[in-house]
Amino acid sequence: MAGLVSRKRGVPSNRKMEAAIREVVEDFINDPLLKGFGPTLMAEKIEQMKGIRLSKETLRKMMIEAGVWKAKVKKKAEPHYARPRRKHRGELVQIDGSEHAWLEDRGPKATLLVFVDDATSQILAAEFVPEESFFSYGNLCQRYFREHGLPKAFYSDRFSVFRVNRREKLRYEPVTQFQRALSVLDTELICANSPQAKGRVERANQTLQDRLIKEMRLLGISDYEQANLYLPQFIRDYNRKFAVSPASNPDFHRPLDETHDLAFLFSIHAFRKVTKTLQISYAGRVYQIVTNHPAYYYANQEVLITCDASGSVLAWFHGNLLTLEEVEKRPGQAVIVSSKSEQTNPLPPAYDHPWRTYGKKINGKPVLTTLSTQ
Repeated sequence: MAGLVSRKRGVPSNRKMEAAIREVVEDFINDPLLKGFGPTLMAEKIEQMKGIRLSKETLRKMMIEAGVWKAKVKKKAEPHYARPRRKHRGELVQIDGSEHAWLEDRGPKATLLVFVDDATSQILAAEFVPEESFFSYGNLCQRYFREHGLPKAFYSDRFSVFRVNRREKLRYEPVTQFQRALSVLDTELICANSPQAKGRVERANQTLQDRLIKEMRLLGISDYEQANLYLPQFIRDYNRKFAVSPASNPDFHRPLDETHDLAFLFSIHAFRKVTKTLQISYAGRVYQIVTNHPAYYYANQEVLITCDASGSVLAWFHGNLLTLEEVEKRPGQAVIVSSKSEQTNPLPPAYDHPWRTYGKKINGKPVLTTLSTQ
């Protein structure tokens, strides 16, 4: 019977962590700079910075013992059935903006625009911008199109840049400036009905809000100009870890036609009618057309107005650029008012004011004749 008892009983395990290594690990996970790191990211960083390779489960237990991590109770969530991936890279690109305190307390909040490929989960483009707007998406699209080409379709939420949400009493389908630009480039825009429908870009945002923030903290990045310079390096590492191979090899990105002027397409377009004096009104300003043509050549004609991100306004007539000069608006003359009253329009007298009964008396005494204000 004694021979059945293991000789390892009461003996420390051969896999037990050495005391010196354990001390190094405990000091590492208690570093204030690594506050908020999860077990998976902590395991990657301790191997990268200290050369100690541990499983994430071992680190999770040590972090719970040290009080820097709390065990999470899994909540019962409603199932959202996954939509099958598209088979080809560039067939569908999910786009979204995530407003967050990306620099924590080292800077203000900003929005990170992210383009994620549906077939591979690759981040194709990303940029920090002050806010989601037509111009911010347009600038990122221009860079993305030049680097990768034109995708077959974009998949977005129902933000006002992508879709006009107020459609009451409209006889036609309204088109946003972003939809207009994509239609010229033959790229479809699909708006999702729920965040779960574009889950790949939503999950990418969650990962970025965890890993990207901590990587920038370790590098001491304190402004968004530095953050944008670091983004390409982070995206390469992200795609190497999390991207998958597409089901089919052909890439659906189409080469960009050199005849397309992207800066022109991603400007705001509007039409205005020229007056008889060859003037155009746009955004509360008046512009004069300077030309050698007779006035009747442009009078009562429609011209295309474009406005770029810098606020520069241009006018186009039949594809030709017109010369504009802004007309200076002069203030109107001051209205002369009574020195006895600060109000330009004095209030009418009360219904029982003596002025209303002047000259109307009975037995020598003034009498109120009416309650009206006439």
